[in-house]
Amino acid sequence: MTFPDLTDELSARLLDLRGRLIANQSLAELTWFRVGGPAQVLFTPADEGDLAYFLANLPAEIPVTVIGLGSNLIVRDGGVPGVVIRLGRGFSEIAVEEGYRLRVGAAVPDVKLARAAAEAGIDGLAFYRGIPGGIGGALRMNAGAHGGETCNPLIEARGVDRAGHVRTFSNADFGFSYRHSQAPADVIFTSALFQGRPGQTTAILAEMDRITAAREASQPIREKTGGSTFKNPPGQKAWQLIDAAGCRGLTRGGAQMSKLHCNFLINTGGATAADIEGLGEEVRRRVKDQSGVELEWEIKRIGLPA
Repeated sequence: MTFPDLTDELSARLLDLRGRLIANQSLAELTWFRVGGPAQVLFTPADEGDLAYFLANLPAEIPVTVIGLGSNLIVRDGGVPGVVIRLGRGFSEIAVEEGYRLRVGAAVPDVKLARAAAEAGIDGLAFYRGIPGGIGGALRMNAGAHGGETCNPLIEARGVDRAGHVRTFSNADFGFSYRHSQAPADVIFTSALFQGRPGQTTAILAEMDRITAAREASQPIREKTGGSTFKNPPGQKAWQLIDAAGCRGLTRGGAQMSKLHCNFLINTGGATAADIEGLGEEVRRRVKDQSGVELEWEIKRIGLPA
């Protein structure tokens, strides 16, 4: 699958652009599942100003899709039309500020934030050790694990909207709920400010080691997976519903519901995006038939079918 090349047209229109445009870039290599088609155009902005310039001058009819580290993402086999934006080095800084605060770029991996906080003696962010992905995705979905959620330490975040306006959002502006925020869908987050508390580096690192051990014992983290597949329904655990519906180890093509943790989809090798998403939908159907509960996807799915 290939799309018409838009890069020459965009380069001619955006003469001051400093970021990189690539036509028909495979997205499979940018996701943890290692499946999916290409982006019609992949844009990696140089910094926040470059992103704002790009969005302000991009024709309104060209759709924009944002991806992060690809840890919680299925890219469908037909690829993604329009422009896919992925933040890179220009959004990877971490700065320790007074008052046990950290200002973090949206491309920073969650685990790197946890480590930086520990090294600075800042407690309250160790839970990020247990979350795959980056800060941008954590803001969008209120990522959480091991008793912590993004809504707890977040003070504010910066982002750029589809019109190219740089905006600042307070914690209250997000309207956080379980694995969800109400921030405008067109905003691409660029950085965030977190509030921690005084802590001892050795104790924080020990907590991170405990989280790592717990993950390795209970989750297939060394597989090609997208993390937790479905959200926990109110008062229930998704994995228990999946298990009760007989879906532990269920397969479709090269996709499987993990035998270790049955709320994890995995690519056992050679799976297509259709295999993975189709298996997820089959699990949803079986759970609905068995328990009456309709599971909601936690993994983001983008693009066109083959």
